[in-house]
Parts: sequence; structure tokens; C-alpha cells
Amino acid sequence: MTYTTSDFSSDKPNVLVIIGSASSASSNAKLMELLAAMMSDDLLFTIFDDLGSLPHFDPSKSESLPVRVAELLGRVAVAPAVIFCSPEYIFSIPARLKNLLEWCVSTTVFLDKPVALITASADGQQGHAQLRLIMETLGARLSEGTELIIPGIKGKFDEGGVLNDNELLISLMGLGSALRESIMRA
Repeated sequence: MTYTTSDFSSDKPNVLVIIGSASSASSNAKLMELLAAMMSDDLLFTIFDDLGSLPHFDPSKSESLPVRVAELLGRVAVAPAVIFCSPEYIFSIPARLKNLLEWCVSTTVFLDKPVALITASADGQQGHAQLRLIMETLGARLSEGTELIIPGIKGKFDEGGVLNDNELLISLMGLGSALRESIMRA
């Protein structure tokens, strides 16, 4: 499984970030690397960007989870919060992300877990609404300020991959601060 961890030796809360994109160099991953850098004084981030490594959901295996699924759900369970950063594919959430969430249905891993939702895509409205509904169904705790829809994401980065949208930077920082507050209230 692919995890990028900012630092394991700190006493700061280590937030698990799940990237929904199938692209290895996605705008979603760039956003989360930027958020990790901006929030480094308050939070650490472990970024998981390999949903494709999970086996397809099979309800007959929900009693004895496949190793890769069990490992990821174990990380969700111990994380003080989870951020989903995902594009919208064909007006929905990516199949890889849906697959992960289907593995979670028979668990309580997200019950009252602080969660932030970021949908960064061409539009994102419908995919974001679906992800929100699924997270509510799984019992996740969504707090004010921990959701962000970013339409036209590819145009917000310059040719060198640098974010060139100051309003988005402010919104990302606000989301990070709201998530930190949600963690502290937990």
C-alpha cells in the first residue's frame, strides 16, 4: 500500500488523507501535499493514494477482511480524523473510492470520526453530494467548515504545478483549521 507520511515521531494529531483519484500525479494529491505543508505546525498527514490496490468488495469476505483492506481500515480506526480528497468521475465518486466505502458498510470505523470532504474536479457538485451522503450513512462526523467543493481544479495550478489561486489557499487553510477544531472537540 502506498502511504506518504509527514512524520511519525511527533505528538501532533496524524490525520489520514485518502485520495480518490486514479491518477498518480493528481491535482487532489497536490492539494493535500499543500495542505500538509500549510498545517505542519498543528497537524501531521498520512496520505494514502493507492485505492486501486484494494480488492473488489465482496460481502462474503466482510467477516474476514482481505489484508490490504484490514490495514487501511485499521489506519482509519486509529486516525483522529480522515480527509477525503477526490475528483468527480461521470457525475459520481470514483469507483475506487466507492469500493473502499463499500468495505466500510459492515464496520463502525467511521462512527463519530471527524471527517473532511474535498471534491476537486471540473464541477464536483454531484460527486460531493454522494460522498457526503455515504459518510453520513457511515456515521462520520462532518463539522461546519470541513467540506470544500473546488470546481475547475486543473486551471488553479500553473504549468509548474503551483497553486495560483489565493482564495483557494485561504479556503484550504480554513478547512484545515476547522478539522483541527473538530479533532480537539472529539
